[in-house]
Amino acid sequence: MQRNAKDDLQKTIDDLKKATGFLGPVLGIIILISAVSSSFYTVEPDEEAVVIRFGKYIVTNPPGLHFKIPLGIDKVIKVQTTKIHQAEFGFRTSNSSTRVTQYSTGNFESESLMLTGDLNVADVEWVVQFKISDPFKFLFKTSTPEKNIRDVSEAIMRRVVGDRLVTEVLTTGRAEISTEAKLLMQEVLNKYDIGITIVTVKLQDVNPPKLVQPSFNLVNSAKQEQEKIINQAEKEYNKIIPEARGKAEKLLSEAEGYASAIVNNAHGDTVKFLQILKEYKRAPSITKKRIYIETMENLFSRFEKITIVDPKVKGLLPVFKGKGN
Repeated sequence: MQRNAKDDLQKTIDDLKKATGFLGPVLGIIILISAVSSSFYTVEPDEEAVVIRFGKYIVTNPPGLHFKIPLGIDKVIKVQTTKIHQAEFGFRTSNSSTRVTQYSTGNFESESLMLTGDLNVADVEWVVQFKISDPFKFLFKTSTPEKNIRDVSEAIMRRVVGDRLVTEVLTTGRAEISTEAKLLMQEVLNKYDIGITIVTVKLQDVNPPKLVQPSFNLVNSAKQEQEKIINQAEKEYNKIIPEARGKAEKLLSEAEGYASAIVNNAHGDTVKFLQILKEYKRAPSITKKRIYIETMENLFSRFEKITIVDPKVKGLLPVFKGKGN
């Protein structure tokens, strides 16, 4: 009985040895296949891959198929470098289950309330869009890159708004504020060297604080009415003044023309008189007769009816009647 138990135990040991000898190669093949399959990885078109070997940075690979050392020696971290990321200030948006964008402005006044250059307060909401330009710097130059971006953006926006009047911030200066804030943010982030590129900075909404908004609306309405009246006055001015100037120039032109005509006529009469005088000195009698005849022709041409009467006859005896002769 004892010998049979020993035989059974020996048989079991022999069976295990046979099984182990068979499973060894199988396990080796499985491990080899797993190592080969994990030696290649694919980087998507919108990604870049940072390769770390034993904690040391090796390379950043572009999109495509790449090789790595398996068994945990090489670690690959994929980062989306073409995606536009967005940071919101003074509000938050979220997509609900119905895929409708929800907009919330609650409890963000610590971000949005800012002091302007004329010591007023404005409620400024804005958006910063950025993308990752260097994945390695983004991952390892700072532990909290998103927080760094938010801190820099808020500090720069307060600086830019603080350099302007509240009316400029609320009305005409919004585009200029966005442009200047973008440039200053990029300048600071470049000094931090965290691999971030600012795409755009956009003021979402700018309002006076809620407590003073009714008063501000009244003031704004009064300013709009003032501008309306000024525009109407300028319209009337532009209508009346040019017309008056045109009339004045017309009168001046007519007066100058009349003066020139008088002078020219006087000059012509002078020349004519001198010519007559010259002829008179040559032949006085003929010149007198000619002047007399011309004078009579001029006078008679003005009359509608002419009657010539013999002065020796006591009764009126019409000798000739003519019209214009």
